[in-house]
Amino acid sequence: MAMAENCTKPGEAFWKAKTLEEMNPQEWEALCDGCGRCCLNKLEDWDTGEIAWTKIACTLFDDGTCRCKNYLKRHETVPDCVPLTPASVRQLHWLPVTCAYRLIAEGRDLYWWHPLVSGSAETVHEAGISVRGRTIPEDDIAVENYEDYVIEPPTEDSFK
Repeated sequence: MAMAENCTKPGEAFWKAKTLEEMNPQEWEALCDGCGRCCLNKLEDWDTGEIAWTKIACTLFDDGTCRCKNYLKRHETVPDCVPLTPASVRQLHWLPVTCAYRLIAEGRDLYWWHPLVSGSAETVHEAGISVRGRTIPEDDIAVENYEDYVIEPPTEDSFK
């Protein structure tokens, strides 16, 4: 029997066999490594388009788990929460270089610390990729003070 074009071969990792568009909802959600970086507030220079990362996290971000406190209703609570879709992933230049969605969109593989590769949700934290324990909630900071909380995002060289 011939295998459907979207199906993975037995034993083949779905992220290697499918495009972002071909993934089912469970596969899509599994791509998230739980780093929490997309939940950090960013500042954009209007003239250059340069992005500055802050350690200020979304009001719904749980600093201990690096997950959203109300994921299913996040867009109702936080209207400017940017939904990740196959199309948006290809356009959001602020996604971290470590982001699995970005890596797959660019035709690259996941890193050793990604939970789908390592088999453990802890490796993203152990590798220093996540922001666990390093954020402050946006509720406590005035927008005009965000510049005081700028951090350096990881580069690809910082975790190999």
